Amino acid sequence: MLFSNYGFITFTEWRLAFVSIAETLSSDSAAAPLQGTSKFLGRKIERIIQEAAGEVVQNPETFRPKRAAVLICLFEGDAGDLRVILTKRALRMSTHSGEVSLPGGKAEEGDKDDDDTATREAKEEIGLDPSLVNVVTVLESFLSKHLLRVIPVIGILHDRKAFKPVPNPAEVDAVFDAPLEMFIKDENRIAEEREMMGEKYLLHFFDYETEDKKYLIWGLTARILIRAASVVYQRPPAFPEQSPKYEFLRDVNKITVMH
Repeated sequence: MLFSNYGFITFTEWRLAFVSIAETLSSDSAAAPLQGTSKFLGRKIERIIQEAAGEVVQNPETFRPKRAAVLICLFEGDAGDLRVILTKRALRMSTHSGEVSLPGGKAEEGDKDDDDTATREAKEEIGLDPSLVNVVTVLESFLSKHLLRVIPVIGILHDRKAFKPVPNPAEVDAVFDAPLEMFIKDENRIAEEREMMGEKYLLHFFDYETEDKKYLIWGLTARILIRAASVVYQRPPAFPEQSPKYEFLRDVNKITVMH
């Protein structure tokens, strides 16, 4: 069961409600057309989400980071909760080795859009067939410490049984899932105060244990999941989020980057 401002709803009811909102918002000529209940929600809903959270970079003329996308792949768990697919990166990776992350990576020339990037990378990393994922929408972009503009793509795994994870050993050591709601609960969480360009922010760490394995979810992945959970459950986290204020980023050569 999912919690909304109107009480508890089922996963199916949430999905139908979200699509219904999308159809209403995308009914004018400025919005992209929908195909069934699973296609991208259109430019108007994307604009609404961006306005709610704020642009990551306010001055694109002076700051143009490379683009990447990650897939927030959601499905209904056995207990009726909403869960998200995560990976533990291989120890041999040159960056973020051994860390928990969302499937995804840098955009390539053949990618049509962010949806394409996220689903292609998920297939390469964990063997997730893009045809099993109904892309719902995208969130506002996030800036990584490696100066990548990361676009979170939210999708629904419509056939959980058909997905058999096949981790790419060169990139992924493990595939697991966690409850999305944990990222707005003040449980199994600690935070460290950091500073960037004179502005203080909090770096969040979430402990999660499943099948006798323990995972630490933190940094950019945690920030993206806090935002995704806040959007899906329609309520803010039960703790001070205190994100970095990216509107101060102007000159890429003067940036103090963060995890």
